Amino acid sequence: MLIQLTSKRALGILHELEELHLIKVIKENIATVQPKLSDKYRGIISKEDGQRLNDHIKQMRSEWTDI
Repeated sequence: MLIQLTSKRALGILHELEELHLIKVIKENIATVQPKLSDKYRGIISKEDGQRLNDHIKQMRSEWTDI
């Protein structure tokens, strides 16, 4: 379970709960690792769909430069 504290008082309450043996704090200050977006979305669309999307984007960009 991951909990984000929004108040310093909450940390004190958690430590009090631990002292009462109601909870156990496993780790403190855990930094979450976010995956790169390229890794997260790799393989979501097919290569063909990706190529069509790239072609469409190129077309739209050229239309903007023609204005």
